[in-house]
Amino acid sequence: MDMHAISGNQDAPPLAEAEVGESKSTSAADAETGSDSERSPSPPLGPLAAALAKGPQKSKASRAKIAPAAPPPEPPPPAVEEAPKELIVVDENTTELDLNHGRIGKIENLEQLKNLERLYLRWNLIKKIEGLSTLSTLVELELYDNQITKIENLDGLVNLEILDLSFNRLTEISGLEKLLNLKRLFLSSNRITEIKNLGHLNKLDLLELGDNRIREIKNLETLTTLTQLYLGKNKINQIKNLDTLVNLEILVLQSNRLIRIENLESLVNLTQLYLSENGINVIEKLDNQKNLQTLDLAQNRIKVIENIKHLSELEELWMNDNEVESWSSVEYLTDNKKLKTIYLERNPLERNDNTAYRRKLKLILPTLQQIDATLCR
Repeated sequence: MDMHAISGNQDAPPLAEAEVGESKSTSAADAETGSDSERSPSPPLGPLAAALAKGPQKSKASRAKIAPAAPPPEPPPPAVEEAPKELIVVDENTTELDLNHGRIGKIENLEQLKNLERLYLRWNLIKKIEGLSTLSTLVELELYDNQITKIENLDGLVNLEILDLSFNRLTEISGLEKLLNLKRLFLSSNRITEIKNLGHLNKLDLLELGDNRIREIKNLETLTTLTQLYLGKNKINQIKNLDTLVNLEILVLQSNRLIRIENLESLVNLTQLYLSENGINVIEKLDNQKNLQTLDLAQNRIKVIENIKHLSELEELWMNDNEVESWSSVEYLTDNKKLKTIYLERNPLERNDNTAYRRKLKLILPTLQQIDATLCR
């Protein structure tokens, strides 16, 4: 069986053999560190100094100063040997290659892997996407947590279905023109400011753009196959331009700048909606979300639980850290027969009646299996 070596070392030979540096630092435990040298003996005294050493004399002759002996030279620092490199030998016929945590700085020496389908390069030091043009069989590529600043050199990956470029330094979505089979795209925790250049990805099922610098939902109209859209932790101030995404099942918009729930009428297949950590005051305009199973409205400014009686499939309601005061809001939920989990901690009704809080909830809503983070007995 032919074997092949993969390397992260830029000085490695272009053949199939190369080295990936170990993550631990070079050890110098076997190199001795010299201690301070003992002082050299004083030089012989001259006649005048010898006379002075005997004590004060009656002669008025001037005393001469004796220069101190020069300190010995500092010993040279101990030699530090480089840690041995780890040689990774790979079967040329492998279909999956894991090079996570390899301190790899450059993608190279992969040309012989003609059958590779999954390549994992998480947690490395890669600055540029390169060296992948021959991997036409690749269906999954993970470059999570590197130092990449641009999406490029992916045109040859015509069968790619999953691409993860989260936790890099991207400022723009580009370079995806040839990836027509892409189904899952992860671009979270970058520096992206605008949603664009995605309209041709008509097989996309999941789009992750959380923790970026996006201010507006736009340019998603043609992505009608999307079932999961993650836009949390951005700077979005309005829910809009989602009308054509009728297959959407999961919508995440937590930690934005929203002040109202709106423009969700077409999203009739939603099962999970996450709107926590915004500035929403009123629960409203969820009339068409009858399939909703999880509704997250935590950390908003809501005072009354209302307008969700029709959500017959609702199983989880997250309402902690709001301004709900009255137990009538809890009684309103008695028609939600499938409700199993509720979060209401850090609302006025919990703070004002802390000792009986859990018992009251369970009496009013006997279907509950979990109250806040604790399972019911």
